[in-house]
Amino acid sequence: MQLKGIFLLLSLGAFTSYYVYQPIPDKIEERWKLMLTDCFFRSLSHLADFSELLGLKDYMGVMMFITFAERVVPVSDQRVHVTEELFDGVEVVVYQPKLQGGDTELRRAVIYLHGGGWCLGSARMGPYDLLARQMVIDLNSVVVSVEYRLAPEHHFPVPYEDVYRVVKHFLQRVVLAQYTVDPGRIAVSGDSAGGNLAAAVSQQLQQDPEQHLQLKVQALLYPVLQALDLNTPSYQQNQNMPILPRTLMVRFWSEYFTSDKTFFRAMMTNTHNSPESAALLKFVNWSAFLPESYRGKYNYSAPVVALSAGGAGSDGPSRSIADPRASPLLVPDAALRSLPKAYVLTCEYDVLRDDGVMYAARLRRAGVEVTHEHYASGFHGALMFTVWPTDFLIGRTMTENFIKWLQHNL
Repeated sequence: MQLKGIFLLLSLGAFTSYYVYQPIPDKIEERWKLMLTDCFFRSLSHLADFSELLGLKDYMGVMMFITFAERVVPVSDQRVHVTEELFDGVEVVVYQPKLQGGDTELRRAVIYLHGGGWCLGSARMGPYDLLARQMVIDLNSVVVSVEYRLAPEHHFPVPYEDVYRVVKHFLQRVVLAQYTVDPGRIAVSGDSAGGNLAAAVSQQLQQDPEQHLQLKVQALLYPVLQALDLNTPSYQQNQNMPILPRTLMVRFWSEYFTSDKTFFRAMMTNTHNSPESAALLKFVNWSAFLPESYRGKYNYSAPVVALSAGGAGSDGPSRSIADPRASPLLVPDAALRSLPKAYVLTCEYDVLRDDGVMYAARLRRAGVEVTHEHYASGFHGALMFTVWPTDFLIGRTMTENFIKWLQHNL
């Protein structure tokens, strides 16, 4: 009996070690902490798959546990005044410095867009609340954190349209005066899917003939910028990397556009392009835009064009992936030239690395001033891992450098 107990204990230990352990590059700091963190994410993902298979709850509905677990109630403190408001019908959380007597100085403003693959996340999550407060204090700025609606309940272009409405509303002189904001010192920023939305809004504002006030800077933090080629070197190199493996990123893209699982399967095999989107592949040809150091051992092969890529058609998802509001990397050079100064953060161990690297390269070629900050030991989502027990040194470093850039450029 005692031997059986020892055997079961050893078996359980071996299984746990096998499940928790995942090969992680030596360059990544705090590797065991990342393994344990990722173990939670993988367990939740497996539970979500099982739940969807049994018809209990859809995958993203289960994954929303991450959002609920980290949700906080944004409240004012001694230094930051917090209000929850509606900007043109869209929920926002507004963070402002507490006014001192006689203080009438115009302030910077940052419109911040949270990440989460357009399907998860919230402006009311602890890490975003903490980041907003830090920007208020360090920049003496107003921060507008946007609670845009999420897929799959609200497919593209709803999340983008929510964000665009907020930005247009805020960029009215009467609204800026209400918050004591300098019209010439406004930024839009976001991480991951939020970086996608920030890039898209920056582009579309420049093309809006009714928009007179413009953004001063855009800050894109490990942004996702294109859905045409999901086999770039970074997608291949980091396909099993913690936090955001390729399968999850492809699922985010698929759910953003449609609930049709055939499109997800087409995206997984990189055969989701229609003739319409294929005409834009030249803008994401990584053999032309990626420096050799990022190409590694990989050789370019153009994605296959499928005439029936899971719902392709005049209103299908294959049409949506060609829309620059979803894939900002697809705009021609002429549309890039008038864009505001940019900060682009990328991480070596991130499937989205090459999206950011290519966008930074194309912005530079178009004459836009760009700061590209690449973290050789970085992984996706690190900026949000700043709260115990998942606080990482690299997350704090990224936050400090990001805010420092805003101090000097906004």
